Amino acid sequence: MEENNIIDIYENIKNEIKSNDVVLFMKGTPVFPMCGFSAAVIKVLSDLNIKFNSVNVLDSDEMREGIKKFSNWPTIPQLYVKEEFIGGCDIVKEMHETGELTKLLSSRGIDVKPS
Repeated sequence: MEENNIIDIYENIKNEIKSNDVVLFMKGTPVFPMCGFSAAVIKVLSDLNIKFNSVNVLDSDEMREGIKKFSNWPTIPQLYVKEEFIGGCDIVKEMHETGELTKLLSSRGIDVKPS
């Protein structure tokens, strides 16, 4: 990846997480997740009725590689809440099971309405 592309991708990522309270960088879309891990995180967010924005990293190789470098996290999906990197699928699922995710979201002013 060229230096300028990385800077552009980082700017796109920063803008995305600054302008949305909850952002999921995922493979596919919420309606058509393209991997089981992305689908699992979508299910957690849906179960909590969280409004979130998603970025399909399959739309761009630069974004797919850029988000991994940006967060220093090797896998996708990646969840951000109020500009803070929360984690990937296993972390999000575990936090959901323990109730920690609901507490974190509520403490950040995110409306949580478990279904």
